[in-house]
Amino acid sequence: MRRAIDALLSFLLLILLSPLLVLVGIAVRLSSPGPVLYRAVRVGRARVNFLMFKFRTMLVGADRMGPGITALADPRVTPLGRILRTTKLDELPQLLNVLKGDMTLIGPRAESPQFVRYYTPDQLNLLNVRPGMTGPGQIHYTRDQQDQVVDPALAEEFYVKELLAKKLQMDLEYLANRSFLLDLRILARTGVVVTQGMLNWVPGLGRRTDLLARNVGRQPGSVGKE
Repeated sequence: MRRAIDALLSFLLLILLSPLLVLVGIAVRLSSPGPVLYRAVRVGRARVNFLMFKFRTMLVGADRMGPGITALADPRVTPLGRILRTTKLDELPQLLNVLKGDMTLIGPRAESPQFVRYYTPDQLNLLNVRPGMTGPGQIHYTRDQQDQVVDPALAEEFYVKELLAKKLQMDLEYLANRSFLLDLRILARTGVVVTQGMLNWVPGLGRRTDLLARNVGRQPGSVGKE
C-alpha cells in the first residue's frame, strides 16, 4: 500500500511541479558552472547504495574541497544554493527516487555510507526500510542545527558526536510508532518548515513562522521533539 501511494503521489507531484522544477533547474545552470543535478551516494533499504538526486547547491568538486558536512557560511555553497537549501527546494528531485523505488515519501533519513559505519546494531534496523524524502531526522536538521557547525575542520566530528545519534533515535521512534496519522503530522510540519524557509528571505516574517515550525505536531511523547 505504501509503495503504491509513493508511486502515485510522486508521479503526480512531478507533473504538477514540473514548471517549478524547470525554473529552478535553469536558475542553477545559470548561477554557477556545473550540472543542474547533484547525485549523492546514499545507503538504501537492505544496505544497498543508490544515487539520490538533488539540485546542485555547491561548487563543482566541493566534496574534494572539504568535509562531507557543511558548516556555517560554508564558502562551497553557492548564493543560490543557500536559498535552495533554506527553502528545501533542492530536495524536490528526490521525487524521482521515490518514483523509482529507492526512497519513500516519509521515512528515515537517507545517510551517506561514510556515516553509516558509525551506526549501532539497533540503528542499523533503519536500513530495513526505504529512506524518506522527509521524516523526523530531516525536519530536525534545520538551519538552527546546521548553524551549530561553525568550524569546517571539525564539521564531520561534530556531526557524528553531537547530531547523528539524536536524529537516528528520532527515526527509530518514528518506525516504532509509524501510522497514517503520524505521517500526516510529519507532512504538516514539513510544510511549515518549507514555508518558514521561504519566508526567511522576507524581512520580519521568518522568525514568526520559525516559532510555528517548532510547535506544529508537537505533543507529549510525539516523534520529532526538539
